Amino acid sequence: MDSNSHRTPLAFAIMASLLVSATTAGQTKDYALDSASGVRLVNLVAQPAVLQGKKGLRLTSDEAALKQAGPADIEQLARIEGLEFSNGTIEAEIAGAPSEGASAGARGFVGVAFRLQDDMKTYDAFYIRPTNGRADDQERRNHAVQYISHPQWPWMRLRQETPSKYESYVDLLPGEWTKIKIEVHGDKARLYIGDNAQPTLIVNDVKSGAQKRGGVALWVGPETVGHFRNLRVVPSAD
Repeated sequence: MDSNSHRTPLAFAIMASLLVSATTAGQTKDYALDSASGVRLVNLVAQPAVLQGKKGLRLTSDEAALKQAGPADIEQLARIEGLEFSNGTIEAEIAGAPSEGASAGARGFVGVAFRLQDDMKTYDAFYIRPTNGRADDQERRNHAVQYISHPQWPWMRLRQETPSKYESYVDLLPGEWTKIKIEVHGDKARLYIGDNAQPTLIVNDVKSGAQKRGGVALWVGPETVGHFRNLRVVPSAD
């Protein structure tokens, strides 16, 4: 007798569900980011723009929204609607430069947040500080890239409690497109810059833990003009 004859309808349903999960787990999702369609903005203004001959999305602070926000509501995010992520890879081209009239401490902060929760405040992220890439001060160069996990682990706390562990040097220029790739596997994450085969920054204790899920968002720091294009997300099985 065929062994399949002993399987119940429920068993077949479970098998079908598993097959669908296996098929979609590693599905690549591409976002050109040539418009603000499908992007949820938090304290940001978005508009299509061309930088160095390449189309992308320009993100700047929404000053009116920030004036109304409280001290705990100053995140600047552009969440990709309908996208959930736990493990896998995230790639994008990003560019950042200080905004006109920015203070001396502005660095052109831009990056990507992942495992973003619905409160729009809780997430992990990697970002770059482009003006630090070729600074004449070595300490500033050592702070060219950064990992954070908000709200509990902002950059200042990480730098104070574990100096240099969550930051690193890489060559960067403000206002120029930079390729980044983020790999996340459980509680481990790596940031790659450009076409480098080796990671620029390794995090072996991602603060959200090994199983957290959430959204993906473009991340912009204060006093910054950010540009983003060609976002690619490849989820892997949890």
